[in-house]
Amino acid sequence: MVSHTTVERAQRLKQLHAQYKPLVLPTVWDVWSARTAVASGFPALTVGSHPLADSRGADDHEGQTFEEVLAAVKPIIAAVDVPVSVDLEAGYGQKPADLVAGLIEVGGVGLNIEDTVHSDGGRVRSTQEHASYVAGLRTAADDAGVPVWVNGRTDLFMHAQDASAVLDEAIERLRALEEAGADSLYPVGIQDDDDLLTAVIGAVTVPVNATAHPVRHDLERFRRLGVGRITYGPLMQFAMADAMKDMLKRWAP
Repeated sequence: MVSHTTVERAQRLKQLHAQYKPLVLPTVWDVWSARTAVASGFPALTVGSHPLADSRGADDHEGQTFEEVLAAVKPIIAAVDVPVSVDLEAGYGQKPADLVAGLIEVGGVGLNIEDTVHSDGGRVRSTQEHASYVAGLRTAADDAGVPVWVNGRTDLFMHAQDASAVLDEAIERLRALEEAGADSLYPVGIQDDDDLLTAVIGAVTVPVNATAHPVRHDLERFRRLGVGRITYGPLMQFAMADAMKDMLKRWAP
């Protein structure tokens, strides 16, 4: 049976996306980082696959099993009283219904799903295949009675030598994901390109997620461009590693 708290947190995450333009979701990887982000005033969080893997000595790109990821995120979600979304990469080879069931079981109320299938040689799903997977996630969440927030990601820009050359294909894919039930869309790799971000944002009706570096990027710029959601990917962990090394240098032998 789904807990009342999980349903409430899912509803809250949806409200926050409507309330904040953009909604910034700090990307955390353990209980400490999650509690620190909440103490800093953030009303929701996301667990990133890359920083989570790094914190556990594993590889990103599905270097952990789905069961291992669930075991790792469960105490993170339990340690805070805000909604938590989880980056579930390409789904770890799970059927959409099983992916949603596992997420809900540990209290997660949002997920990120990408189209690079790491368990299958790193191939990229076709537009229809990825949209069908997202539709399966939407159906599973609806059937469970939990409005899980689905962030539909595409890596087309990231994989392209010339990101602008795949704009039309990427927009077609993002529109298909929106039609399939994605609540927000995540075109990875264009966070520094105003023109591409503007084109994507203008082509869809749901919030567009951009990756940000917490030190080098400017929140007002993203707001001005119309970005609806911001996550840090591994960049906050990278920034903290840089700061830690700077602090420790004078103590090193």
